[in-house]
Amino acid sequence: MPVVNRIADFAADMAKWRQHLHTIPELEFECYETAAFVAERLREFGVDELHEGIAKTGMVAIINGQAEGPTIGLRADMDALPIPEETGVEYASKNPGKMHACGHDGHTTMLLGAARYLAETRNFAGRVALIFQPAEEEGGGADVMVQEGIMDRFDISQVYGIHNDPGNPEGAFYTTAGPLMAAVDTFEIHVQGQGGHGALPHQTKDPVMAACGIAQAIQTIVSRNHYAVQDLVISVTQIHTGTVNNVIPDTAYLNGTVRTFDPTVQKMVIERMEQIVAGQAASYGVEATLDYQIGYPATINDAEKTAFAADVAREVSGEDRVVDNMGRDMGAEDFSYMLQARPGAYLFLGQGEGAGLHHPKYNFNDDIAPVGASFFARIVEKAQPLG
Repeated sequence: MPVVNRIADFAADMAKWRQHLHTIPELEFECYETAAFVAERLREFGVDELHEGIAKTGMVAIINGQAEGPTIGLRADMDALPIPEETGVEYASKNPGKMHACGHDGHTTMLLGAARYLAETRNFAGRVALIFQPAEEEGGGADVMVQEGIMDRFDISQVYGIHNDPGNPEGAFYTTAGPLMAAVDTFEIHVQGQGGHGALPHQTKDPVMAACGIAQAIQTIVSRNHYAVQDLVISVTQIHTGTVNNVIPDTAYLNGTVRTFDPTVQKMVIERMEQIVAGQAASYGVEATLDYQIGYPATINDAEKTAFAADVAREVSGEDRVVDNMGRDMGAEDFSYMLQARPGAYLFLGQGEGAGLHHPKYNFNDDIAPVGASFFARIVEKAQPLG
């Protein structure tokens, strides 16, 4: 695989960095130990500026090129997930109940590899801003960093990111222009009834039946209230109610997720969900409240930047190992906030067979770290060439 030779030279170092990061997973904005490790490496590499404490534990490192020019942004997420690890590797998580089950340890390592190479060679004009972000899984760290002004503060003109992709061929790239990943919303529904003896249901206002009715009715939004060619997912993922077999409880709770691409579809879902919750509550004689929480927006790749990124990926991995029309994915990613602020592209990098993302047996494939680092490095050199 034609990775940058100098980056291939320190592939073993990258594996050590990644495996160390894997032992110290941290959640959301609390990436203190992770950030300290990243900052120490960046200082060793000789970055020109290091701005810490952005979005609590995030940072932006600046490397200057050899001529005047714009600033390009490269982003890696640093946070882990609240999942007990089951990999059995010698470098498994030392933090109980937390693990890097999504490969952010690998993403951070890829950007560190690119940082080391770019700081050594500086074969580009302008500047590169290396964005190390906390709280991608929960908390919207990308949004916080944008709101804290990194795009204007560092004059970033375009921005790129990568996510590893288990199940696809090792070292292959996947992306698409336009909508790539969905907007993600969350809903909670609280049902208040009147409990009683299971043998005397006529004396109760049963929240269990109301919860079942609400859950079933919500699923009709997809099948009966939206145009079939528009992407929409609504999943009820939790129903909690009751304690024993002969007692009708007072309350019930439902929770779930909504995935959309079109804001008009999102608006329709909210309106229909409000109507369904109110109508079902009335029909069952209970009270019900809907708490609908709008989350990350859709990840929209800039068409021109996506074509450029795909060409760079072909240089790194080969013509037949890049798919630039993969279509849409109903997952979500808070890199969407950065793409709202600046044009850019997000790509998936295949890491071969193995456990999927968010699985307790997942482990990042260290062999793809030099590929991702080479992509980041070449993006900078191709976007902002000398001469």
